[in-house]
Amino acid sequence: LDKSQWDFDPLNSTVPATKIEVTVSCRNLLDMDTFSKSDPEVIDNTLNPDFVRKFVLDFFFEEKQNLRFDVYNVDTRSSNLSKHDFLGQMFCTLGEIIGSTASRLERTLSGIPGKKCGTIIFTAEELSNCRDIATMQLCANKLDKKDFFGKSDPFLVFYRSNEDGTFTICHKTEVIKNNLNPVWKSFTIPVRALCNGDYDRSVKVDVYDWDRDGSHDFIGEFTTSYRELSRGQSQFNVYEVKSSVVTLLSFKAESEYTFVDFIRGGSTNAILLFPPGNPSQPTSLHYMSPYQMNAYAMALKAVGEIIQDYDSDKLFPAYGFGAKLPPDGKVSHAFPLNSNTENSNCVGIDGVLEAYFQSLRTVQLYGPTNFAPVINQVARCAGEVTDGSQYFVLLMITDGVISDMAQTKEAVVNAASLPMSIIIVGVGPAEFDAMEELDGDEVRVSSRGRFAERDIVQFVPFRDYIDRSGNQVLSMARLAKDVLAEIPDQLLSFMKSRAIEPQPPPGSTQTRNTHHLRIHLSFVFF
Repeated sequence: LDKSQWDFDPLNSTVPATKIEVTVSCRNLLDMDTFSKSDPEVIDNTLNPDFVRKFVLDFFFEEKQNLRFDVYNVDTRSSNLSKHDFLGQMFCTLGEIIGSTASRLERTLSGIPGKKCGTIIFTAEELSNCRDIATMQLCANKLDKKDFFGKSDPFLVFYRSNEDGTFTICHKTEVIKNNLNPVWKSFTIPVRALCNGDYDRSVKVDVYDWDRDGSHDFIGEFTTSYRELSRGQSQFNVYEVKSSVVTLLSFKAESEYTFVDFIRGGSTNAILLFPPGNPSQPTSLHYMSPYQMNAYAMALKAVGEIIQDYDSDKLFPAYGFGAKLPPDGKVSHAFPLNSNTENSNCVGIDGVLEAYFQSLRTVQLYGPTNFAPVINQVARCAGEVTDGSQYFVLLMITDGVISDMAQTKEAVVNAASLPMSIIIVGVGPAEFDAMEELDGDEVRVSSRGRFAERDIVQFVPFRDYIDRSGNQVLSMARLAKDVLAEIPDQLLSFMKSRAIEPQPPPGSTQTRNTHHLRIHLSFVFF
């Protein structure tokens, strides 16, 4: 047994955040037929088709999932698209559809010069079974004795089956020492992690005897399914494992609010703050090469282009931090990157990048490089709206230098009780031991004996994601996938801890006291 397989996260990127059902409609399509209306696919003789077919797509919040829709007028039975009339096309991302108000996105079709091709409309809905979580408890009787000097130390490992016939680990129980008749603690697992929403997909369960050196002894295995487990304690859920028996003691399934419930129709704001450095020198991490983006810009673009899909107007206020400003060299720690004190908004992440590069040409970056003030600044904003209507994500891009570690740890502990998450991306060749300490995956951050309420910090070194062939797009996709992967669960953990419910879609008859979520994305460059 490969020891590396024990290091897993059942909610990680191998399992989609959820499954989304997309419905497509078109309005005012181009009329290509002389004597009748266009016949789009299976919808006969109409310029305003509502397609019956639903597209079920896996949704990964941490990925940019590009979609392309081509519309044709079907005049023959041929499967060759070149024999049909092209009516138009549209490009978008799945995130844009989900992030639109009520998850309804309407866009203009294009692709025929000089012609109005009409519009295409998407509506997205989360599949109901993706909301389910299962809580279960199992026990075993008369397990094989594997240890020479004592009884076995058994534990269970659950695997979901994949489309290609392979299995992926999705849960393991605790180890019960020196017991051949163990009763494991009940545990809760999302149905999507257990079977990816397919109730009849095989679930394999291995029984092991734990060994200190990691070479755990295999006792036996059995297979089941979510549908079978959902029958609860019965004759259907008693499994023979060689000469032993594993029994399901209890099973409970319930639905819960999901990340998609909270982000539908939300919006984001980005605040860009950047640190000292000399952009004119090639040795600077801020160096503006004519051939490629610097690491700061790549990190901003990688994360920002995904987050911006959940913003309806794509306007981002962007600020600089720590610089001497023209014309008098006055030091400022919060100035608009576009130099417009009346309106600091930049259009899209490309607009933020443009403002960032323009500022590097006109201001003199100036220290110090303290983390705590910026974390506290965002925390003050988050502390004003703890009702679940807003959530703050702080992206800090750093070369590893940190001079106020004690204050930063205290700031993180305080922020952990607020609706915010912190992403730290390390750039350059430095050692990042201090950053690793702030990431609470293994040991929760503490300050003066007080531990953080939640793990809200995710740290990654950018160099681990750089593609060896120099493909910047691939490097950025890898980075975004990792740094954003924990955001959905961190957001949900705050909402659950405060018993906050999402806002029902517009037009809903529900009247509960809930809120539309706004996600604020702040960029800080050190």
